[in-house]
Amino acid sequence: MASNIKNKSFDKELYTRASLFKALAHPARLAILEHLAEIKTCITGDIAEELPLSRTTVNQHLKELKKAGLIRGTVEGVKTNYCLNQKAINKLKLEVNEFLNKMDTNIKCE
Repeated sequence: MASNIKNKSFDKELYTRASLFKALAHPARLAILEHLAEIKTCITGDIAEELPLSRTTVNQHLKELKKAGLIRGTVEGVKTNYCLNQKAINKLKLEVNEFLNKMDTNIKCE
């Protein structure tokens, strides 16, 4: 019960940021996002061919990125079409910038 009370002490903004940041907390997910950004189009096919990971592992990471809303996936027959969710990527950029802008880098620790 105590942890439930503690969790409620954080505002919605922090939960939103934490969810987005968690989705970025694995190099495979970053690689997937970078790949989708580099090709500048949706991909229908096996993203696992582009990464040094098994198809099962890649699918787990795709699921996390989709859950966070950073990518969209639509089923076309037996294939899934993956794209960056540009609206969510723009939101992520805003959240990261707002978060980092709150950090005072001029503080001297001694």
